[in-house]
Amino acid sequence: MMSETGGVKGRLESLRTQLGAVQKAWTERDHESLMRYYVRILPILLRAERCSIFFAAQEPDRIWLKYGTGVKDKRIEPPLEGSVVGECIATGNILIRTGMETQAGYHQVADQQTQFTTRDTLCAPIVSLLGRGVIGAVQMLNSTTDGGFSQEDVAFLQETARYLAFAVESSQLGDEMLALSSQVSDDMELFRMTRFEGSQLVSQSQAMRDVINLAHKVSATPVNVTLSGESGTGKEVIAQLIHRNSVQRSGPFVPVNCSAIPENLMESEFFGHERGAFTGAISSRMGRFEEAEGGTLFLDEVADMPLLIQPKFLRALQESEGRRVGGNRTFAYDFRLISASCRSLTEAVGEGRFREDLYYRLFSVEIAIPPLRQRRDDIAPLAQLFLERTCARFGKAIPGYSAPTLDRMENYDWPGNVRQLMHEVERMVALTDEGTRIELSSASPALRQDLPMEFGAAPSNAGTAISLEGETLADARERAEREAIVRALERTDGNKAQAARDLGVTRQSLHNKLRQYGMNG
Repeated sequence: MMSETGGVKGRLESLRTQLGAVQKAWTERDHESLMRYYVRILPILLRAERCSIFFAAQEPDRIWLKYGTGVKDKRIEPPLEGSVVGECIATGNILIRTGMETQAGYHQVADQQTQFTTRDTLCAPIVSLLGRGVIGAVQMLNSTTDGGFSQEDVAFLQETARYLAFAVESSQLGDEMLALSSQVSDDMELFRMTRFEGSQLVSQSQAMRDVINLAHKVSATPVNVTLSGESGTGKEVIAQLIHRNSVQRSGPFVPVNCSAIPENLMESEFFGHERGAFTGAISSRMGRFEEAEGGTLFLDEVADMPLLIQPKFLRALQESEGRRVGGNRTFAYDFRLISASCRSLTEAVGEGRFREDLYYRLFSVEIAIPPLRQRRDDIAPLAQLFLERTCARFGKAIPGYSAPTLDRMENYDWPGNVRQLMHEVERMVALTDEGTRIELSSASPALRQDLPMEFGAAPSNAGTAISLEGETLADARERAEREAIVRALERTDGNKAQAARDLGVTRQSLHNKLRQYGMNG
């Protein structure tokens, strides 16, 4: 797919280059010169005093004099009704009028502006060669022959009008084709940027397009990037996007979730260890710094990095080298660093949980990824993308969503963002019969109620089989906490540290609840 995309992009770029060369060879000044040549030569060939070329636009109905004899800096805009030019354009017929000096009409207004007297006229419509209707008119004023304009003059002006149509539309088409080529090329570039490893990043909203454009800009240089945004917004996807479009694309992409590593294993995780360095180190192992050689190291939830490891981590980044735990050999590091956090790093610095010098080492360019509720244009395309993927994975044929379901999805706030949407789609596909559209009845209670579940809040049981009759307060609290925990774990893709933060409790409290309710499995 990538080679096909590149081939199309190459052909589009070639087309744009060729069109650009044509435009340089045939400029707007050349086009005007050709039109003015017609204005000069036609009075000679048709034995008339003046020639005018009018352009027309259908929306709004407007006619204006573009080129003409003796009309420099004059604003001549004949109406559709009450003018020969207007009648010619409206009917598409070639017209001859005589004795006009004694007739009322717009020509008298034009005569006053140009200090001219119109006696007779021959006017031919300029008809689009592309089926766009009448796009203008060419008008001859005051025949200098005794018999006035002849049928031969009519035939000659009709043929000339066809050449004028070609000249006018060639110029317009060149501009349109160049603009279209540029637009398609830009769209293909955006498509290339947002597609990797068979996956596509949805960017229907302008907010997400801005994120992708910024990611594309920073990918060209090895600058450190910090991604900020709520849990589930797709920070790792953007990190992969930057990696795939950078010079490090041939190297590995090494993601590390800093909140998921126990503090006592953090140093070994990043620096590696030698055999016998500590109990259980039965063999040597390279650390993440070494694994990311020539590629990108992605630090997810970097704000959760223990304070004790931060000085050594900072030194490794500054010196681009370090030693494994229990070893004496120094290893050189060469990787690009991208970090991410769903919490404010500046607040972590202010609270003393994150070193200021490390913060400035990580922070060069920040890309803020908006939550799904702030880019609702992406919800429907994402829902369709997840539906296709889930149906393929589950081996089911689901034609789509019912209108009420899609409407509810687009208006729901999605506190768990894209990750929650993905799990919601998986649930609905699993509960929907083969060959039928997804209805709201298969959605989670949170989506049906259009309310996010809060930890400790009693959920509504509309649409469920649970009865509250005879339920004690303790039972209600347990049921509410169970459901809130399940939803938090779904939103965070099983990340217990992040789930605890979303629930407003400590990680240890969450572990206690999981043990209490037998939910550790």
